[in-house]
Amino acid sequence: MAYKITDACIACGACEAECPVEAISAGDDKYVIDPDECIDCGSCADVCPVDAPQPE
Repeated sequence: MAYKITDACIACGACEAECPVEAISAGDDKYVIDPDECIDCGSCADVCPVDAPQPE
């Protein structure tokens, strides 16, 4: 089950740098996770200051 970034995202970029499979990229107003690439490791959630990445 992939992670999804909620509207709580402040676009700090911390999650993108931590993703081991490069599934996270900058969107228009927040970062987004490609569900086909996400391996559900939780690395993004571990570093997010606002808990925006959540399991779907």
